[in-house]
Amino acid sequence: MTNHKIYTMSFASVYPHYVKKAERKERTKTEVDEIIRWLTGYSQEEFEAQLEKQTDFETFFAEAPQLNPSRALIKGVVCGVRVEDIEEPTMREIRYLDKLIDELAKGKAMEKILRK
Repeated sequence: MTNHKIYTMSFASVYPHYVKKAERKERTKTEVDEIIRWLTGYSQEEFEAQLEKQTDFETFFAEAPQLNPSRALIKGVVCGVRVEDIEEPTMREIRYLDKLIDELAKGKAMEKILRK
């Protein structure tokens, strides 16, 4: 299995970039947090604890309480790659999150982002 550099990066080091991307498009940190909680099943407190512990991406997704089964509905291209075609589970989870943040920044309604 390929071990990508992002797997060992702390989620907390990238999280501010997700928030900044959303805020530049007049979306909110609260919406970013809601997307992350929807995807991973973390409560807000559990999520904040992961940030505080500087958990790496691989561990962040491996320890996720309940990965949302509806995440399989996330389709499209991120970084030139179709998310539904990514075979490595950890990379697929990372790209699912990237895609959801992209959708938020593009002004998509939260109910559509969260596949409701």
